[in-house]
Amino acid sequence: MPQATVHLLRHGEVHNPDRVLYGRLPEFHLSGLGQQMAGVLADHFAERAAQGAKIVHLAASPLARAQETARPIAGALNLEIATEARIIEAENYFEGLHVSKAELLKPKHWPKLCNPFRPSWGEPYKQQAARVMAAVQDARVRAVELGGDGAEAILVSHQLPIWATRLSAEGKPLWHDPRKRECTLTSLTSLVFDDAGTLVRVDYSEPAAALLAGASSTPGA
Repeated sequence: MPQATVHLLRHGEVHNPDRVLYGRLPEFHLSGLGQQMAGVLADHFAERAAQGAKIVHLAASPLARAQETARPIAGALNLEIATEARIIEAENYFEGLHVSKAELLKPKHWPKLCNPFRPSWGEPYKQQAARVMAAVQDARVRAVELGGDGAEAILVSHQLPIWATRLSAEGKPLWHDPRKRECTLTSLTSLVFDDAGTLVRVDYSEPAAALLAGASSTPGA
């Protein structure tokens, strides 16, 4: 099968004035800055397409912030947005809470903090990486069907599932310090496959880097 690239795109900044860990909660939409970020990504992909890139498939997590990030890209590339449930945000016990030190010190939460390697407070890292990689492989096949050799697909997802997938793809331990994830808002983690469907490298880029300075950094967002 011809070479293909699948870009895992993290969504843009979300309007979250209470700074809660919103996880899979509904009705968390892009902020004004997040919409600007999505526009920058649309321009980025449109420019690449004008230069000959064959970007032929676009899918997004069912959550509002991912769908809203995908919309300007869909318009710029004249693509439909497929909804891909396997790239949704990770499940998290602390969803809906402002996860402060004071909150974590409450005894009722302690049983959920006993195993950071799994982790005990949410969906296992291995499970996240497995479901996202399955979606990536299907997107790779679909891209090649539509565009042939060198085709590309975009999957709009969320920080933790993308980071777990990258760590797994690079053969690294999945346990990590959340503060050290290399996966900024609207960053691209690009998985490049050879003609046998084997992953040959992982690239990382930040097309909207100029907008990151004032962006929210709520963990898990």
